Amino acid sequence: MTAVTRAEGHQGQQWHGWRAAVREALYGPGGFYRRAEGPAGHFRTSVHASPLFARAVAGLLCRVDEALGRPATLDFVDMAAGRGELAGGVLAALPADVAARTRAYAVEIAERPEGLDHRIEWPAEPPQGVTGLLFANEWLDNVPVEVAEVDAAGVARLVLVREDGTERLGEPVDGAQKRWLERWWPLSGEAGLRAEIGLPRDEAWASAVATLDRGLAVAVDYAHTADTRPPFGTLTGFREGRETAPVPDGSCDITAHVALDACALPGGRLLPQREALHALGLSGARPPLTLASTDPAAYVRALARAGEAAELTAAGGLGDFGWLVQPVGIPDVLTA
Repeated sequence: MTAVTRAEGHQGQQWHGWRAAVREALYGPGGFYRRAEGPAGHFRTSVHASPLFARAVAGLLCRVDEALGRPATLDFVDMAAGRGELAGGVLAALPADVAARTRAYAVEIAERPEGLDHRIEWPAEPPQGVTGLLFANEWLDNVPVEVAEVDAAGVARLVLVREDGTERLGEPVDGAQKRWLERWWPLSGEAGLRAEIGLPRDEAWASAVATLDRGLAVAVDYAHTADTRPPFGTLTGFREGRETAPVPDGSCDITAHVALDACALPGGRLLPQREALHALGLSGARPPLTLASTDPAAYVRALARAGEAAELTAAGGLGDFGWLVQPVGIPDVLTA
């Protein structure tokens, strides 16, 4: 469990559930995700690790295009787009004939960055009636959720927090949130056990998938499933590339891993990123040494690509990200 300060004599700050506190800290006026440096200034995602990731997503979009019968307009929707890095990389990696038919949307609440490819639209909400690929890379982990903790009597209660990170326990979890915990993250009566109540993420994902008429929706995030739920939750913060306490004052990113199995709709499936990227032809295998003698420059380039691919697929790192793949009106195209 992340280190927490319990309430002892603090004055002048209001108590909120973690969901409301994080929403304000990340997305309110002056919130973390409205800052000029963007997410890349504080943490490194697969998109920032290597352009190979955008190329792999472009390859997936091409598969979706074929499954759709090569429509006149092919949509690519990048959820929580940061500064549009993935959308720009995908457009740059597409074959010319596919790029000419592609309509790209970078969905983000921050202001449109200067110099972004003019072909990329910049809405605050995903468009409706999508035919193509909706891709949500590290979006759901920043959909704010409530935190529950078991008290000394064995009752799961909502955790309340002040802007300085001080916590105390609130009312018992009830209603739909209680039912979600019982179904997806049951807590025993041991005091101190914690869980993040993922119901808002389930609802957010269902809403995003509903924007597709036909195509594929993919969510990529640090995730856990029913057999790997962490006993004390995963709530944490990131600032300038380092993990830090999750203080909801707008100074840091606040995130929690995603119960992706709870988000999945009928027909969806989960797989680790390394399997997904391998299915898309991304391999960390070293180039043959014979290439070093016949074409040294090509060997160096291939070696660099192999290193980047290895990082994207590494066990214990980015390769452990979960992919939730949700086809809508087409077959599952993410197969080897």
